[in-house]
Amino acid sequence: MSSHTFTHLDALESEAVHIMREVAAECANPVLLFSGGKDSIVMLRLAEKAFRPGRFPFPLMHIDTEHNFPEVIEFRDRRAKELGERLIVRSMEDSIKKGRVVLRSEDQSRNPFQSVTLLDAIAEFEFDACIGGARRDEEKARAKERIFSFRDEFGQWDPKNQRPELWDIYNTRTHPGENIRVFPISNWTELDVWEYIARENLEVPNIYFAHTREVIRRDSGLLPVSHLVQPQDNEQVENIVVRFRTVGDMSCTCPVESDAANIIDIITETAMTRITERGATRMDDQTSDASMELRKKEGYF
Repeated sequence: MSSHTFTHLDALESEAVHIMREVAAECANPVLLFSGGKDSIVMLRLAEKAFRPGRFPFPLMHIDTEHNFPEVIEFRDRRAKELGERLIVRSMEDSIKKGRVVLRSEDQSRNPFQSVTLLDAIAEFEFDACIGGARRDEEKARAKERIFSFRDEFGQWDPKNQRPELWDIYNTRTHPGENIRVFPISNWTELDVWEYIARENLEVPNIYFAHTREVIRRDSGLLPVSHLVQPQDNEQVENIVVRFRTVGDMSCTCPVESDAANIIDIITETAMTRITERGATRMDDQTSDASMELRKKEGYF
């Protein structure tokens, strides 16, 4: 007779599954955000654990900046199709055409403006809860947030006015126009995510693994050369072996130099690093100490 030791990952999984089921039970019209990134891939597996063999009790949704890495978008569409779940995509390009978002230039990072398209989508479908894969270890503003994070009728977050979550009791009450952002993997770390991916044998986009890519060095980081990022007069294109710790807007998401070509290598590398993934790889998060918090107050996820 085999025995199973209840592990740290088991505890995290159990908590996340409980949170997802709580959303399904208490919220009238929730949605699960799915970008094709590693955290949202874990979220899909947790939803499978929570609700299979039935269908998910919510659709999937992605707010597409149109500056995403094509490998990730291909993975997003393929994975949703494999699961047989409905995927809603709302594009920032449409928000720009409507004049809802105004950019200084075509290559400007679109990350700070995603909240406009997200809030419009929430209003369009009347979602009362958005489930996402944000984690507290990503960035200091994330660490201030509750698992069930209340947003007012303007989609705004007030870090000084949050609901208590004593004994894992979650308050999901909202008035029309208000909504809740739910973070089932709040208590996970980047290392936990990769260990869970390894345990569950989950596929991830190939740009998470070491590969050779053209990059330029800018503002103490590496930027991948693309139609959005071209070398300036004083910059040289280099072919370097890199991988991405996080995936997002190509104009501001930096790879890191790495030879981690498989998940075990990534786990080893992640266990040794002392720099947060967003601190090392998102230029738009480094422009101001409060940039993420300000964006969250405006409706950013």
